Amino acid sequence: MKDKVREGMEVIGADGVHVGAVDRVEDERIKLKKSDAYGRHEGHHHYIELGFVAGVEGDKVRLSANADIAVTLEEETSGKPVDL
Repeated sequence: MKDKVREGMEVIGADGVHVGAVDRVEDERIKLKKSDAYGRHEGHHHYIELGFVAGVEGDKVRLSANADIAVTLEEETSGKPVDL
């Protein structure tokens, strides 16, 4: 799955709602662009574990959780959960 995720792809929840856009893949996490996200990024990047990716469909990365839940799964650079 990791090799299918590319920069600029849209990240969507299982419900089809926009979550963010891929900046790049770092280790086993998708780094989201800080300027395009569903959640609050406050001028820095957030990450989503590749384990939450249900599939890659065309230019979209579909997550296994709906968008409102997916943002609660986002992590800071350190790997700690995002404080929503």
